[in-house]
Amino acid sequence: MNEVINIEDNRYPERLKEIKDPPEKLYFKGEWDEGIFRNCLAVVGSRRITSYGKIITNSLVTQIASAGITIISGFMFGVDAHSHRAAVESCKRTIAVMPCGIDVIHPAYQKDLYEKILENGGLIISELEGKHPPAAWTYPKRNRIVAGLSQATLIIEAAEKSGTLITAELTKENNRKLFVVPGPLTSKTSVGTAKLIKDGAEIVTSAEDILKFFNVDNLNKQKTSNTSYKKLDNLEQSILEQLNHEPLEVDSLARILNISVSELGKTLSLMEIKGILFKERGKYHVN
Repeated sequence: MNEVINIEDNRYPERLKEIKDPPEKLYFKGEWDEGIFRNCLAVVGSRRITSYGKIITNSLVTQIASAGITIISGFMFGVDAHSHRAAVESCKRTIAVMPCGIDVIHPAYQKDLYEKILENGGLIISELEGKHPPAAWTYPKRNRIVAGLSQATLIIEAAEKSGTLITAELTKENNRKLFVVPGPLTSKTSVGTAKLIKDGAEIVTSAEDILKFFNVDNLNKQKTSNTSYKKLDNLEQSILEQLNHEPLEVDSLARILNISVSELGKTLSLMEIKGILFKERGKYHVN
């Protein structure tokens, strides 16, 4: 059932009232629990997310959400969707701020994500009622809510003229903390983030950088320190050591380790099954 919170309601998020133009109403789906707004991080970035962006988003959001921080984003494909998905896959709550009415699933093919957010105790919210369609003007207005609900914003990939930079600017206008993940200088999606860093945003190199800001411990420590990882055999340890430096294709890894591709392939497959590694675009990455 759709519900609405007015700005005069004592359940209306206090942090959102502090921004220049707070919405008069918030329509929502889900169970409105004021605790969900206690510690919030906005995670936004490029819709044209790269393989690098996917890995960084999944890694950082999984750890941050697991430490009890509510992830807020705008539900669009790219960094937004990966952020929401990483949170729900960690069985943690996330808030999707829609650029349309809450009865519209936009983009429509993310219906499963929309439903998982609600099933996992999260919220779908918007200042737009019912089936109001998205439009060019609704996205920047949506961005002010994403930034306004959050103590800090994390930017992961942004091109030179990315809409993500609007959220970054709103974050600064609200006197909130701005974190930025550095990216490869060869990537167009790093131009915007590089500029934000030059302008004074704080560089993020690990989840701990953000968790220190929220004054919470990382409850989801690096898996390589997990006791189950200590039980890996010598070959598996060597594979992890190499892949922690950079993702590699099986042929390159076989040459470095001086082992046959067939023998290495068996071990890599087992490590994938265990959830230690994953393969993307022909290269193996540490999970």
